Amino acid sequence: MSCCWLAAPRDSREEKGERVNSVMSAPPSGGGGALINEVLPDDELRAVLTRLGPEVERDAFGLVCRRWLRIQSSERRRLRARAGPDMLRRLAARFPGALEIDLSQSPSRSFYPGVIDDDLDVIAGSFRNLRVLALQNCKGISDVGVAKLGDGLPSLQSLDVARCIKLSDKGLNAVALGCQKLRQLHITGCRLITDNLLLALSKSCLQLENLGAAGCNGITDAGISALADGCHHIKFLDISKCNKVGDPGVCKVAEVSSSHLVSIKLLDCSKVGDRSIYSLAKCCSNLETLVIGGCRNISDASIQALALACSSSLRSLRMDWCLKITDTSLRSLLSNCKLLVAIDVGCCDQITDVAFQDGKGNGFQLKVLKISSCVRLTVAGVSSVIKSFKALEYLDVRSCPQVTRDSCEQAGIQFPSACKVNFYGSLLESDPSAERFF
Repeated sequence: MSCCWLAAPRDSREEKGERVNSVMSAPPSGGGGALINEVLPDDELRAVLTRLGPEVERDAFGLVCRRWLRIQSSERRRLRARAGPDMLRRLAARFPGALEIDLSQSPSRSFYPGVIDDDLDVIAGSFRNLRVLALQNCKGISDVGVAKLGDGLPSLQSLDVARCIKLSDKGLNAVALGCQKLRQLHITGCRLITDNLLLALSKSCLQLENLGAAGCNGITDAGISALADGCHHIKFLDISKCNKVGDPGVCKVAEVSSSHLVSIKLLDCSKVGDRSIYSLAKCCSNLETLVIGGCRNISDASIQALALACSSSLRSLRMDWCLKITDTSLRSLLSNCKLLVAIDVGCCDQITDVAFQDGKGNGFQLKVLKISSCVRLTVAGVSSVIKSFKALEYLDVRSCPQVTRDSCEQAGIQFPSACKVNFYGSLLESDPSAERFF
């Protein structure tokens, strides 16, 4: 048996595991001290492990001896690993309690083929209790491997296969059929997906709450409506760049999901118009995030209705390139939406200084304001923004011809020290400090 004294080991473990050592006491001065491994059963050592916070402390626990390493391994729930069937088998043997596995590859450094179908076969056979599996950018997997996940992971609740470009309805239909506890599914960039998958989800995955399907161009209103027929508790829906989806599908989701819907992203869904916004305003009183950038048929009237209906919930609104939007929409949002922290009206060329005049109400909540390429905006409008929104952290005024760094300095505008002001750069470049709100 591997044994250790109640005193802490005198090596590098001592530096990493001070908190672990605090649960021990030195052996009696007489020299006949008890060994902790003879005194404490596994369950009590697990109780000690659960009281440790940072990952470094939990790792130090496993450095004490082999027994403690075995206990630590059995309690590890999350794994981030590299591909390889042999490696995955060893991980399964060492970490039998793992519930979450991340095999995602970096989009900029994906080693093709990286994760392959053989890896998924091992996962399906060795991690039967798995609940979360992330496979982003794994371009080497196909329907064959993904179908095995459906056969072997009945407890799976979250699957991320974003930008796994070989996947189609065939493999993911098997997941829908076999993983009926699924709550989250991310298929962003899987261009072979069609309405057939949404129909399968509506029949089998009735607990689905989060669907990320941006860029799945094969999805239409019929598929979104079918999804809503079976999945009544959708909270997060991203169908950005699904240009075949319009008002019928969005209205169906709004009506069925109702107060459950928290976030809906419809970037560049050109068929979405006022009817969708009216439906969201009428049915979705808890809506927090709305992305309608590029939806050029949306007008002031529906945005005003939304501002009134979601005044106590709306936090982030992106409506850049909504060319019918005017000062009326912006003033209504800023005066009514108590929790609004981020808004993007870039390239809305009808926005003027008037939108920010007499800024009162709840403007102090606003942290991010993107008004890039609002060509009618002047330094006077920027001055009003600074006076009204004291909590502002990010201001985007790129491509505003009347607003430059020099003109702001000449006008004596003092930007808050905590506020990042973006004057220059391409509109195609995004800033993570702002994008995280949308």
